[in-house]
Amino acid sequence: MKSLFWQRIDLVVRSLTPFVLTLVLVVLGQVPLHIPGFAEVAPILPLMSVYFWAIYRPDLLPVTAVFAVGLIQDALSGMPFGVNAAVFVIVHMVVLSQQIFFQGKSFLIIWLGFSMVAAGAVSLIWLLNAMVFTSFASVEAAFFQYLVTVGIFPILALMLVRWQRTVLAQI
Repeated sequence: MKSLFWQRIDLVVRSLTPFVLTLVLVVLGQVPLHIPGFAEVAPILPLMSVYFWAIYRPDLLPVTAVFAVGLIQDALSGMPFGVNAAVFVIVHMVVLSQQIFFQGKSFLIIWLGFSMVAAGAVSLIWLLNAMVFTSFASVEAAFFQYLVTVGIFPILALMLVRWQRTVLAQI
C-alpha cells in the first residue's frame, strides 16, 4: 500500500518538473548580472522552455501553466500584466499546432523553428509594450535580445533534453 502511494507521489512530482523548471528559468532570467545594458538584451529563458515542452511534452506543461508562468514573468520583470502571458500562450498554441511537423526532426530544424517563433515573440512583446507605454522602445535592443535568445537556445535545449531522458523517461 505504501509503495503505491509513493509511486503516485513520484509520478506527480516528475509530472510537475517542466512547470517548475520553467519557473526556475523565470527567476534566473531576473537575476541581476551587473553588466551594463544586459537587462535590455537578456534572453527570454521561459520562452525557450515553453517552446521545448510544447514540442516534446505538451501534456506536462498545459496552457494554464504557460499562462501562469507568463504572469509571473510579468510580475518579476515589471512588464505590464498580460504581455508575456499572452505571448507565451500564443507561442504554446502555435507550436502545438505544428507539433507533428517537429516530431522526429533534427535539432537544426527545431532550432530554426525556434528562431522563427522567437522572432515573432520578441516582435510581439516589443509591439505590446509600445502600445501600453505609448512609446517605442529601442528596436536594436529587441533585435539583440532576439539574437541572444536564439543563441542560448541550444545550451538550454540540451539541458532540457537530458532532463527529459533521465527524469521524465518513466512518465
